[in-house]
Amino acid sequence: MKPSCAWASSCATVMSVPEARGPETRGTGAAGPWDVRLARALVRPLRHTPLTPNELTTLGLLASLVAAWLMASGDPRRAALGGGLFMLAVLVDHMDGEFARLTGLTSRLGHYYDHVAAGLGYVSLFAGLGIGLQSGWLGAWAAVAGTIAAGSIAAIFLIRVFLEETAGRAMVAQESWRGFEPEDALYLVGPVAWLGLLGPFLLAAAFGAPLFLLWVVWCAVTQRSATASPAKSSAKGAV
Repeated sequence: MKPSCAWASSCATVMSVPEARGPETRGTGAAGPWDVRLARALVRPLRHTPLTPNELTTLGLLASLVAAWLMASGDPRRAALGGGLFMLAVLVDHMDGEFARLTGLTSRLGHYYDHVAAGLGYVSLFAGLGIGLQSGWLGAWAAVAGTIAAGSIAAIFLIRVFLEETAGRAMVAQESWRGFEPEDALYLVGPVAWLGLLGPFLLAAAFGAPLFLLWVVWCAVTQRSATASPAKSSAKGAV
């Protein structure tokens, strides 16, 4: 059974990866998601400085790791600070790619370093939440929820990177709706932390991330089958 256009479009959105640093992924025009436009505006004045895209990537990684450490402290004030810092890390994850394209400093190494840094940041966040929230009403279940969410997110990243490596970047091309992308939900970490709702947020991630992982696996299998079928038909026709 071939997937319908609607299902294929949904899979294309699901299979998108965080800001990929490569010349093929996004243009440098005015169009694009809102946070990408903001990132482009922020890095434009820096294009003639000695700054490199990898340094921006490292900055984003450090920001997300410090945010995770603050979350793991279990202190509400530190968690609130960590939420804001993680929002900054998500924005910087776009800034490095835009800076690389503006300066012509795109590279394969930088592209995959960007993926690794984003993946480590996201996984660390939920691991930190699982540690920090054990002192609250979730108790030991916080660690379980954090492990499930972090593990699922790690698996999603690995599948997406594998598909990009084996099937090309078009397989994981980023899509947006009215200037918003699925990953923009990560900006909610800040407001959620400020409102003291990290417990429900972690539980939602523990249930939602595995379901999203299953959806990604289904999309991966479906898309690879769809791309393999025309190739087999062409081979038979050639014979």
